[in-house]
Amino acid sequence: MEKKVVLITGCSSGIGLSLAVRLASDPTKTFKVYATMRNLGKKERLLECVKGLHRDTLEILQMDVTDQQSILDAKERVVEKRVDILVCNAGLGLMGPLEVQSLNSMRHILEVNLLGTIQTIQAFLAGMKAQEQGHILVTGSTGGLHGLPFNELYCASKFAIEGACESLAILLQHFNINMSLIECGPVNTDFLVNLQKAELEDMSVEQVDGKTLSLYEKYLHHCNSVFQNAAQDTEDIVKVFLTAIQSPSPAFRYFTNSVVEPPLTKLKAAQPDGVQYIKAMSEIVFSGEEQ
Repeated sequence: MEKKVVLITGCSSGIGLSLAVRLASDPTKTFKVYATMRNLGKKERLLECVKGLHRDTLEILQMDVTDQQSILDAKERVVEKRVDILVCNAGLGLMGPLEVQSLNSMRHILEVNLLGTIQTIQAFLAGMKAQEQGHILVTGSTGGLHGLPFNELYCASKFAIEGACESLAILLQHFNINMSLIECGPVNTDFLVNLQKAELEDMSVEQVDGKTLSLYEKYLHHCNSVFQNAAQDTEDIVKVFLTAIQSPSPAFRYFTNSVVEPPLTKLKAAQPDGVQYIKAMSEIVFSGEEQ
């Protein structure tokens, strides 16, 4: 049986690495996985996980989602000259008072999370349309479904991905191409390590007004509590990806964590003027109450 060709972005750690290992290790050898990453200097972790046992089901490619030529070069190295399952997983976080965010930092998160995802889809879309089959999966976030204070640019990038994917899904059904968003809450990955976060002792933060700093400190405590109590392991996320990949009729959205799914998302739908949602989120984040 011909293997399904899978290309995954952001495989140096976290969800991308775990998903690449899981698919490449499938005992039925159903998948041929192209695991991509911006910096090949970080490939040792992935190689250690597979321990050289998957030479016929895994290849590692350099690919920077912010560089169109890099994406096209990776595409050319796909031996099968097609991709059946495209997983857009590369992403970054940016946290802190909006006043301290530099233009370069704001541009970079949009280039990675939004334009990087769209550029990657662009590169493989024509091939999927030509073969009239395929599945595009995007690592989404609950931060793309409801706003989070001190995450304005991150949420903006993830809200935009929601809109782009939803719009594209309407068209792609006419080509027998499925689009799925895997909506993640907090996950125990290197995302936190790589997160661009304003620290309370940073000189730039010290220039922010005292009330904002007090609220930011409360928000950081809230984040620590959420990650301690509700963060998932990457294997939990991978199971949801597998459910989507193996489904004969994939859904558009999959939620990985029922703890942080609705009720807030449901509240936004039930009260579209947004007033109740904003009050509820403020109470959760700044009063220490969990819902």
